[in-house]
Amino acid sequence: MIGWFSRRSARAADDGRWVVLDVESSGLDPKRDRLLAIAGIAVHREPDGAPRVRFADSFEVVLRQPEVAVDKANILVHGIGVGAQRQGVEPAQALAAFERWAGAAPLIGFHVAFDEALIQRAMRAALGRSLPNTWIDLADVAQVARPDVPGRSLDEWMDALGIRCAVRHQAAADTLATAELLLRLWPQVLAQGEGDDWRALARLAAQRRWLPR
Repeated sequence: MIGWFSRRSARAADDGRWVVLDVESSGLDPKRDRLLAIAGIAVHREPDGAPRVRFADSFEVVLRQPEVAVDKANILVHGIGVGAQRQGVEPAQALAAFERWAGAAPLIGFHVAFDEALIQRAMRAALGRSLPNTWIDLADVAQVARPDVPGRSLDEWMDALGIRCAVRHQAAADTLATAELLLRLWPQVLAQGEGDDWRALARLAAQRRWLPR
């Protein structure tokens, strides 16, 4: 079943809407493992310029898996059982729905390269195309915006900034935690002087490539 709660119409990307996302997968190898689920929530710029999470503008889908290999350890991590995987939405339908919902918004995730690789591979396999959106890694943004925090994993950043997550390793909950991290980092993003829109996030993420690991 596709959970798609937005009432917005399709529109060109602007500075007013960003998409925070997370995926669940059958393993940790984005070149081999399967995309099981996608969750996303939109962050909208308010008239005062501040970003706010819009719960009414969110998305969640489990993709149908034609041949589900029972991996109990993996299922215990993400909680998507064999029955849910077999009864999910056909990949082409699920991915087309995500594409429509995301529109041209920038796509933001924590260690987003993994999410990007899984989604783009699934898009090419099911629809014969890739998403052209800008992808922004919030992990890189965080390390530039808050160099005083020694966090690397999402859990470490959540602990450092007092963010609570109802169910870790569940796509919708992790997406909300990532969105809250973005909001907590926003004052420091502005302080970097790179702008006051999503392009500032992209610039900070790019800066991380030049810093020592």
